[in-house]
Amino acid sequence: MCLSGTLEDKLAAAAKAGFDGVEIFEPDLVASPWSPAEVRSRCADLGLAIELYQPFRDFDAVPPEVLATNLRRAERKFDVMEQLGTDLVLVCSSVSPDAVDDDDLAAEQLRTLAERAAARGMRVSYEALAWGRFVNTFERSWDIVRKADHPALGLCLDSFHILSRGSDPAGIRDVPADKLFFLQLADAPYLSMDVLQWSRHHRLFPGQGAFDLPDFLTHVLAAGYRGPLSLEVFNDVFRQADPLRAAVDAHRSLLALQEATRAHAPTAVLADPVLPPIPVLSGNAFTEIAVDADAAPAVADTLAALGLGHVAQHRSKPVQLWRHGAARILLNTSADPGAAVAAIGVETADPAGYAARAEALFAPLLPRVHGAGEADLPAVEAADGTAIFFCHSGSEPSSWLSDFAPTGEGDPEGTITHVDHVALTQPYDHFDEAALFYRSVLGLQTQHSSEIAAPFGLVRNRTVADPAQTVRIGLSVSVLRRGEEWGPRVSDPQHVAFASTDVLAAARAVRAAGAALVDVPDNYYDDLDARLAPPPDLLADLRKTGVLFDRDAHGEFLHFYTAVLGGRVFFEVVQRIGGYAGYGEANSPVRMAAHRRQRLRSAGSPR
Repeated sequence: MCLSGTLEDKLAAAAKAGFDGVEIFEPDLVASPWSPAEVRSRCADLGLAIELYQPFRDFDAVPPEVLATNLRRAERKFDVMEQLGTDLVLVCSSVSPDAVDDDDLAAEQLRTLAERAAARGMRVSYEALAWGRFVNTFERSWDIVRKADHPALGLCLDSFHILSRGSDPAGIRDVPADKLFFLQLADAPYLSMDVLQWSRHHRLFPGQGAFDLPDFLTHVLAAGYRGPLSLEVFNDVFRQADPLRAAVDAHRSLLALQEATRAHAPTAVLADPVLPPIPVLSGNAFTEIAVDADAAPAVADTLAALGLGHVAQHRSKPVQLWRHGAARILLNTSADPGAAVAAIGVETADPAGYAARAEALFAPLLPRVHGAGEADLPAVEAADGTAIFFCHSGSEPSSWLSDFAPTGEGDPEGTITHVDHVALTQPYDHFDEAALFYRSVLGLQTQHSSEIAAPFGLVRNRTVADPAQTVRIGLSVSVLRRGEEWGPRVSDPQHVAFASTDVLAAARAVRAAGAALVDVPDNYYDDLDARLAPPPDLLADLRKTGVLFDRDAHGEFLHFYTAVLGGRVFFEVVQRIGGYAGYGEANSPVRMAAHRRQRLRSAGSPR
């Protein structure tokens, strides 16, 4: 149920993504034109083992007449399993109104089922659903299996059912290894909602949510489990996505979980590592913005107003290098209409190491054309199509900077020091995939998450960063994109945020240079005075320069934004004071509304 499509689509995607086996989910089989024997044959052709058939529901702790019906139903399922060639069936704890709160009865009936299964060379794996009517924890399911005491009856452990209930997974170590029949893994965000709805709609692949799956898996392995690591992920987005893309992401998540578990517990019994180690990042080497002939002058003028200089030109391509301090922007003028962040260069002393790691995580290197003597930079494609380059910016000949000829223009005066972060709006169905890509391939971790009640709907933000926070990439997604009939809109906005030592001085300089900044209404500053009460002189300076302000327990944040350029891209200048680690999201609705006013004016709207 992790993948979209019919059973035929799912099997093909799982095999192509490199999985060893599958669970057969009964609704998929029921809808398939293939007989169980044909499914078995097709799986064999694809190199896929059928590890388990599921689900068998509402069996345990029921009245005698219901038990008789259930046993008949079980025999028919055993017939199907026999044709499929699998010996393991998943039995979920009951949610039926017929069930009673009687562990001894549940154990007795499960033992009867296990005897029937054993007579046909099969086994029963009992799972406690987090919303089971009476049995809803793995501890209670283990008590029932222990009472039943049959060799063909064991447990299925599901990380979602266990962690969503707040159970301590350390207790799994007390279960004998020969009673751990199967393991299902799913991540999830922490949500305050009905656990059934949480499970059915919001599960994620490992590494995409908030559960500590390396710790969970460590306990399962310590108990002696040596069976398959299976993914059971109910997710509305995944069930509508390209099944091969989702399957590749799923496999990537298991490789990353293997690595994280080994780091969490070096003695954990796992297969040999298949991933090259994560090299160290040391900053943002460059951000490439692709611009067309119409957008290029506006973007260049804005960069100049921000204090960056056109310091070099690529020797063979229409690419300009703009720089101030360690902040570098590449303007590529061979672009499709408009402007867009086309690439991000990350600084590392080991580009080849990152390239090898990316390929091991199913992120193949992008084919590139480069001239004789030019740097051959390895690059991969992120979920939204942005190219990620692995490079170093030293003075040696192999540096990418050697591909650029100086223009003779030095760094102008200014307060910008480096790129603070790059923010990229993600396609709705690739948001979680993007987070896993950056976490697994680049070793970035979620540093900040938030939700914004924006003028046109909810926006989710997630920023990933390296441990030293030298590379920060902001990911955002809108649940629903509004239609064109609302007037001019920004399609998947992107922006580059520059760090400054003095944002107020930078804002004055930018305005003096004639660049368009967002107009911040007086209402904002009146509210800011009421909420955070900045010193009166600072408040007056903020109001005069159009600079926004935020504060948390660790420090303060000053920032301003330019107008949207080329229909999509804008710039931000930020100043972090103290230990402030956020991004001023409380001010985002003000920026979004101001950007829309500018677009309406540009379009000549009467509004």
